[in-house]
Amino acid sequence: MKSFATLVFVFSFALPAFSQADEDVLKSIYDEALTNSPAYEDLRYLTKEIGHRLAGSPQAAAAVEYTRQLMEKYGFDTVYLQPVMVAHWVRGEQEQLRMVSSFSGTQALSVTALGNSVGTGDSGILAKVVEVQNFEELRALGNKKVEGKIVFFNRPLDYTKINTFRAYGGAVNQRGSGVIEASKLGALAVVVRSMASQVDDVPHTGALHYEDGVTKIPGVAVSTQDADLLSNTLKSDPELKVFVRTTCKMEKMEPSFNVIGQLTGSEKPDEYMVVGGHLDSWDVGEGAQDDGGGCIQSIDVLRTFKALGLKPKHSLRAVMFINEENGGKGGKKYAEEALTNGEKHILAIESDRGVFTPRGFTVQDPDLLTKISGWASLFAPYEIYEFIPGGGGSDINPLKNQNTKMIGFLPDSQRYFTLHHTDADVFEAVNKRELEMGTATMAALIYLLDKYGL
Repeated sequence: MKSFATLVFVFSFALPAFSQADEDVLKSIYDEALTNSPAYEDLRYLTKEIGHRLAGSPQAAAAVEYTRQLMEKYGFDTVYLQPVMVAHWVRGEQEQLRMVSSFSGTQALSVTALGNSVGTGDSGILAKVVEVQNFEELRALGNKKVEGKIVFFNRPLDYTKINTFRAYGGAVNQRGSGVIEASKLGALAVVVRSMASQVDDVPHTGALHYEDGVTKIPGVAVSTQDADLLSNTLKSDPELKVFVRTTCKMEKMEPSFNVIGQLTGSEKPDEYMVVGGHLDSWDVGEGAQDDGGGCIQSIDVLRTFKALGLKPKHSLRAVMFINEENGGKGGKKYAEEALTNGEKHILAIESDRGVFTPRGFTVQDPDLLTKISGWASLFAPYEIYEFIPGGGGSDINPLKNQNTKMIGFLPDSQRYFTLHHTDADVFEAVNKRELEMGTATMAALIYLLDKYGL
């Protein structure tokens, strides 16, 4: 298997297909985004005036209308709403999580309910705790040691991994499926160490999932700092109990919409290139990095084409997907409608890894990766160097079965999981220039792929 360095070396000798004119166009794209873009103000309104946008909420409905109006204001050829039925989860009252020790008394811990979780009931749950690192450890304990207890999943992200998304991927199954595995053994509830890339006092929410035929039990996330405290206290006090109380619940499905804006292609109007992000967010913070910024960047890609008078050969779409966080209904609905309508989607790019400094792109198709890597010298002046194998994103993945090429926008990952799914994901955590650089980088790649094909 070739090393990454070898791949870069090989790609650097791929025959470039571009001209001096392309260098000029790319410069105009970056200049436009860095001097004239309204993206930062558009994001400010989305996050500060509308706020968090949990699917099914009034704020999500307001965001749908706001982004529709934005795309109409920027003069896109077509702007429309695509109906989607979405999950509607409600957090309820402030969550409570406390250690209860016969030695040291009661101590509150920083906690957030996990999305889609059932509640504990008004009286809460008080029980002994069993700590595990993974599902294998949990199963080895068996029903006798788990039944009637609260399971504490305490596997941290691997801090040695430079790519924090890989670290996240190595830990997130305990959040997503921990309630299923614990419930099978008779547990009453689950506490999960937050999916955070550092030790701090900020709890991270995120979706959990249930399985038909398995009793639904509550799940909460504790901050990494308090996860360490809980673990250390358990070592000195094996009889420690934990009290947890949540009032969250899943309501009936609600009607919502994907928001779609289009610039119609001049030569191949029936072939579509999509750039998008998800409009919904968790009900903590303001969903600025995840994923309000990605949505606004996607709109601004098309606005940049309009502002520069660039006429795409293929039809370009900016798609605001709804319900990515706790159901994925928007991405699935978009793919279903594309198939039903016989639409040919040749390319999809997703921006859902934050809007930090752009580094490059992840590309699923090896041939397309080789082609894009041949444009490395065009991107080098903008310090875009990473063109690597990888996925596109959860909202565009349903298009994969329609032979759509998948690309993921790749920003710097080091800060993302300090903000992800927390109260700290607010507008103030977004840097204006980083946001604009991301717009320009995606617009530049789309320009080249539209011109030279896939």
